[in-house]
Amino acid sequence: MRDAARDAGFTDLQDAHWALLTYPAPDGVRPSELARRAHMSRQAANHLIAQMESLGYFERRRVGDASRRLVFLTPRGRALCDSIFACLRGIHAEWADQLGGDRFAGLLGALRQLAQPELPATR
Repeated sequence: MRDAARDAGFTDLQDAHWALLTYPAPDGVRPSELARRAHMSRQAANHLIAQMESLGYFERRRVGDASRRLVFLTPRGRALCDSIFACLRGIHAEWADQLGGDRFAGLLGALRQLAQPELPATR
């Protein structure tokens, strides 16, 4: 994904920034939610969010009369996410070819279940 983003012209990202580029895309979320997703402190997340703002990928703004600002993707941030998702679709196609459609669908389902921290772990 990093190579695909770099090839698409997004050459200014540092390794730490990738922690904020989770699925679903960080668009319209609280900074504390991004921190939770990235398993980092709110202070660290806010530092990275500020960097991503200065690079033109994120912006913080208030929605309606809310007192808190949310993080949104800028057009540049959307383009970055589009390049990431295009790369992932290519990887998914390769894996589906190798495993077969049904097995790949099962793999994706299992991975989605594992990625949901609110679900209880099973042994």
